[in-house]
Amino acid sequence: MKILLVDGTMFGAKTGAVLRQVEQYIKEFNSDLELEILYFSDLKHQILDGSPLNEDMKMMIQKFEEADGYIISTPIFQASIPGVLKNAFDMISPKAMRYKPVSIVANGGTSQHHLVVENQLKPILDYFRCLVTPNYVYTQNSHYDENNHIIDQDIHERLRELARVFVQYCKLSESLPKTPIDNH
Repeated sequence: MKILLVDGTMFGAKTGAVLRQVEQYIKEFNSDLELEILYFSDLKHQILDGSPLNEDMKMMIQKFEEADGYIISTPIFQASIPGVLKNAFDMISPKAMRYKPVSIVANGGTSQHHLVVENQLKPILDYFRCLVTPNYVYTQNSHYDENNHIIDQDIHERLRELARVFVQYCKLSESLPKTPIDNH
């Protein structure tokens, strides 16, 4: 199975740091999964305005379409997910992520923004009919040292549990046909 780990921001290092930690925990539970990190900061983004897509956006869409599961990592800016992440979701076919497992990790400056995952990101993933694991992990600045290493043991335990549940969702999704029996 191909798992796409998405660092859904152009700025900052914490989303990438938490994503790399989740990657290590997933490997502990299933080393057979093919893991790839896609850093949005490496891409030339464009706004979805009807103009032809550039090569980076075509490649990003292809990676989403070919993946069998996802870990989405996002910062919370101004009480919202970054525009580049929402724009990426707007470019992806509604059927591309259908019945595929997804786990969410997010970070923000304080604990006040953790509900953005519930109010904004989960509804988007529900629209795609993803198999969203119930245990997202939200981190904040105090969980990291000055080099963006996670120093909070509780966060490590929650990330490890997120990885364990995600791997089980991957197993579940293997036998689930991606083509629905309805026409929706």
